[in-house]
Amino acid sequence: MKTMNCKQLGGACEQTFSANTFDEIAKMVSMHAREMVQQGDNAHIVAMNEMRSSMTSPDAMNAWMEDKRKAFNALPNDSH
Repeated sequence: MKTMNCKQLGGACEQTFSANTFDEIAKMVSMHAREMVQQGDNAHIVAMNEMRSSMTSPDAMNAWMEDKRKAFNALPNDSH
């Protein structure tokens, strides 16, 4: 299991998420970001808009995802 925070995945806060795979953690952070935007959290709205504007093509989105996947994979496993 590995842990990343919202900011490490393009978000706006320090809330942490733990998962065994990058896909799992990406889903968790995505749900969190959507909830925060629905609640009107300005920092998350700005972060989401910045992320959307930087992903101008499928290639840009894939490159961003691959970069975050590499960051996740490079993390050490959580110690208990």
